[in-house]
Amino acid sequence: MSHGWSADDIPDQNGRTAVITGANSGIGLNTARELARCGARVLLACRDETRGRAAESLIRKAVTGADVAFVPLDLADLRSVREFAATHAPDRIDLLINNAGVMALPYGTTADGFERQFGVNHLGHFALTGLLLPRLLDTPGARVVTVSSGLHALADLDMGDLNSERDYRRWIAYGRSKTANLLFVHELARRLDGAGSRLVAAAAHPGYAATNLQSAAARMENRRAAERLFELGNRIVAQPASAGALPTLYAATAPGVRPDSFTGPGPLGWRGAPAPSWRAGRTRDDVRSERLWVASEQLTGVRYPEPGAA
Repeated sequence: MSHGWSADDIPDQNGRTAVITGANSGIGLNTARELARCGARVLLACRDETRGRAAESLIRKAVTGADVAFVPLDLADLRSVREFAATHAPDRIDLLINNAGVMALPYGTTADGFERQFGVNHLGHFALTGLLLPRLLDTPGARVVTVSSGLHALADLDMGDLNSERDYRRWIAYGRSKTANLLFVHELARRLDGAGSRLVAAAAHPGYAATNLQSAAARMENRRAAERLFELGNRIVAQPASAGALPTLYAATAPGVRPDSFTGPGPLGWRGAPAPSWRAGRTRDDVRSERLWVASEQLTGVRYPEPGAA
């Protein structure tokens, strides 16, 4: 991996189609803009239409001739996920970037009754990927990139309490959802390899990047002091969102990305150029990843097709 890899190193993306969840701001918006700049057709899969169309307009202004469009997708509602796959998803998908997420929110549930962080960060993306998998398998050179976090280190999954019903602590629940992301990538990569498929499933994380994710909970709860503190940290300590998007862009486009790899920023994992990132050994545990997979199929009602050879 090149030490100084940057957006200028993204290969030509002409003829390729990318679906990016949560692409209306932060890491997702920057990822979408750079892929559009390199010629990709980019679908901004977002919950909020106003913000999604505003992001579409921003990219069109920044990139002459950008092929970009907003498409509705609410990962907190499995009916919306199914509608997206049936109605809005393109026939050809070269890149599926599972980017959207929520962080350390007060307890809440999705439309289907799942704890919100586990439901959005993991189950929504699990269902989306499964529903789009046939199209990904039919596209040579396709990749699935799931955005996790170094904060997966905060907590392992409690397989007996996936929805944190017994004991909800917002940061622990966030760490569990990010652990779930990595276990999902591991199991997907393992199943693809076992079937001889060339579809690459990889993971990335942005490190500490200045986005609205950090202050969302404080804003929701009207904790103004906490909101200002997060905003100050973003200005002083964090790297810009454009830099935070680089690990995702690397995992999505750089040659030779290995299945089940985990790319983050720099050797310390919080800022810098894309580099292999540390991950807890438990996120590569075959038994745990399979248990989560089976549970996720049961919870979402999405059964993954057999990959076959692609």
